[in-house]
Amino acid sequence: MFQRFGHLVAPYVVRFVNWVLQLLGLNIQTGDTFYNAVHFFIYDSIKIIFLLSFMIFVITYIRSYFPPEKVKALLAKFRGIWAYVVASVLGVVSPFCSCSTVPIFIGFVEGGIPLGVTFTFLVTSPIVNEIALGYLFVTFGPKIAILYTLAGMTIGIVTGLLIEKFNLHHLVEEYVYKMKMGEMEAEVMTRKQRLIYAKDSVVDIVKDIWIYVVIGIGIGALIHGWAPEDLLTKYAGPNNPLAVFVGVLFGIPLYANAVGTIPIAEALISKGVGVGTALAFMMSVVALSLPSIILLKKVIKPKLIAIFVGITGAGIVLVGFLFNWIL
Repeated sequence: MFQRFGHLVAPYVVRFVNWVLQLLGLNIQTGDTFYNAVHFFIYDSIKIIFLLSFMIFVITYIRSYFPPEKVKALLAKFRGIWAYVVASVLGVVSPFCSCSTVPIFIGFVEGGIPLGVTFTFLVTSPIVNEIALGYLFVTFGPKIAILYTLAGMTIGIVTGLLIEKFNLHHLVEEYVYKMKMGEMEAEVMTRKQRLIYAKDSVVDIVKDIWIYVVIGIGIGALIHGWAPEDLLTKYAGPNNPLAVFVGVLFGIPLYANAVGTIPIAEALISKGVGVGTALAFMMSVVALSLPSIILLKKVIKPKLIAIFVGITGAGIVLVGFLFNWIL
């Protein structure tokens, strides 16, 4: 649906961008570096904000049927490997921002959800952001979007299974197990309330993330216009085994959501960077960002944070290599 919608609006956006550039006195026929960079910036800014608004409305309406209370209740019903699979699926449809990490972690652990299952949800949710997933469909097509989703869910499941297998409950801060957050019933909304909720979410989410999107597009425009293609292909292309490691290491210190990193990944791929390298960079930004790690330090001890980062980082690197090999 999102890919068809993107193809529907793209020609109108292109015409509008060309008209704006002509008003600015940029010759559409020259195709020079500056023109290409400005065209990329304006086109992607309009396209992403427009598509984001549409996708946020549709997906938030669907997500209104999966509040945190219902997610927690659903997870409590499953045991064994199915608990991890369900946690990863719910992580896709119930994304959260880094500011929600601590309350969600405490709520799950205090509610009796196994530690490994909790980590599966916490890893999958930011990586497979369903709004970014819709944009991945539009930008890269269904093949990469589906592979990215499966890879993100697999990383979440494996991370959770390993953390549970190592029996690391003693590395959770003691006060977490002593907290009683109380049970809250999920509010049952009418159709009108869900539509209003979806509309308000469009305004709130776009207001919160637009700056990251614009910065990401700006960096993408610079890469698109001025980054040396031969150099990037040589050192960050799919044939360089160290490129994925470098992409992950560069991504960890950054703070952005998945949507803000997609324009950068798009520009890097257009310049010859391996698809796996670009997507591994994107995964590391959203799954292992320093703000999320700092927040997790409030509820888990440094040793568990190191194990979490190590397992998740290794999974992202392996996925990067796999994508470079098959794509």
